[in-house]
Amino acid sequence: MTRHLDVRPGAYHDSVTLMQVSRTVNDEPGVNAALVAMATELNLDLLAGMGFHAPESAGPNDLLVALDAADDDALSRAQARVDAALTERARPAAVSSGNGPAAHTIGTAARNASGTPPTVAFVSTPGTSAFVDAVDALDHELPVIVFSDNVPLEQEIRLKQLASQRDLLVMGPDCGTAVIGGVGFGFANVVRPGPVGLVAASGTGAQHVMSLVDAAGVGISHCLGVGGRDLSDAVGGISTITALDMLAADDTTEVIAVVSKPPDPEVAKRVRAHADALGKPVLFALMGEDQPDLTMAARSVVEAAGAEWTEPGSWTPSAPETGTGGYLRGLFAGGTLCDEAMVIASSALGPIRSNIPLRPEWAIDGDLHTGRLDGHAMIDFGDDELTRGRPHPMIDGSLRAERMVVEAADPACGVILLDVILGHAAHPDPASELAPAIIDARNRARADGRQLDVVVSLTGTSDDPQDLNGQGSRLAEAGASVYLSNAAAARAAVELAGGQP
Repeated sequence: MTRHLDVRPGAYHDSVTLMQVSRTVNDEPGVNAALVAMATELNLDLLAGMGFHAPESAGPNDLLVALDAADDDALSRAQARVDAALTERARPAAVSSGNGPAAHTIGTAARNASGTPPTVAFVSTPGTSAFVDAVDALDHELPVIVFSDNVPLEQEIRLKQLASQRDLLVMGPDCGTAVIGGVGFGFANVVRPGPVGLVAASGTGAQHVMSLVDAAGVGISHCLGVGGRDLSDAVGGISTITALDMLAADDTTEVIAVVSKPPDPEVAKRVRAHADALGKPVLFALMGEDQPDLTMAARSVVEAAGAEWTEPGSWTPSAPETGTGGYLRGLFAGGTLCDEAMVIASSALGPIRSNIPLRPEWAIDGDLHTGRLDGHAMIDFGDDELTRGRPHPMIDGSLRAERMVVEAADPACGVILLDVILGHAAHPDPASELAPAIIDARNRARADGRQLDVVVSLTGTSDDPQDLNGQGSRLAEAGASVYLSNAAAARAAVELAGGQP
């Protein structure tokens, strides 16, 4: 075994890039483990867990490249792969400011910009540093997208209060998806331009609604992500109300949709009252019991835009499942899609245990990676707890692939439900990881003399780089029933588990 640690002072790269590079290097033959990350406190702990000791001087602006390889040849290949991947994908910390010298803060870039002035700032620094960078953007009259997660709640509230005082918008923190004037930020699908504007307190929920609307031939003007906590009681919907006002004033936006994880009821009531006074139609897709599902909401949006709705497509395996009952286990990358599936499933099957439970008493106890689950259960693998120190499951499907093996070994498990999300920044070919895992899981169950059914919710558009039709076909060839509607996938899984959705 050969190990190597390289600390590169001042070589900052954004978190999405480093997650992709880490995943790429971990796939290199002969590599036992690889960590390519900034030297934040969390990543230094992960480094220590790998048996490395970083210099005391290493800090959040320094890049860690830790490699554990089988031999010297594998190490050399891994080092070359790191450098090639960083060169290909990464952008340095310096901010472009026209043809002049590189700027190392948003404010400097804004002041030095030549030609067209900047219109939005994008912050993807560690959560402990994001507040300072976002304030810098607001001080220079720029709306800001805060992609960073793990930003303290009190800092989010202060940021949004500052922005509101200046008639600016803070998108995030943890704003995973945004589309502004046709330009995607973070995890974004390729959607056609059009009259629908979205305000989204949910990344994957926004992606799902946009993909369904795009499939019906209706385009998107803007998608303004506001962060999953914006409609909480603590934040009070500050950015949601600002975003609604901006879309109401935008000539290209004719219909507005608000997409959110389960909101605080009083905050939702205030937002609805504000929307009623805007003078443009505003539709709501707010997760929760007795609320329309995302597909129903997308249909309402399409029809409000004057277009005809077409039911989302699906792919059927060559040997369709017949359903033999058993517990339903959901393995999700998207928290909102997991929420929606749990709402649908719990109405037919009863309590659904989860790490993001619909009710506190339904919380999962124990190891979410390999521990045995009881009853019907769904895990959000994109939750902060499961993404610390590793790529998001939209980038790296290995954690869910491993979990499928665990579920296949459980004789009580009869159905596995998972989501696959396409678009920029997501895995370039998720079927290459998940299809073999689906085949393996079904074969393991078959060897035990039982049937394991797999259902996939596929989110994406025909113009996404991963090839939507190709992904759906390959997952179906592996034995999964594939649906472009997450709600339809959840209902199919419930039925296979013996429930009546």
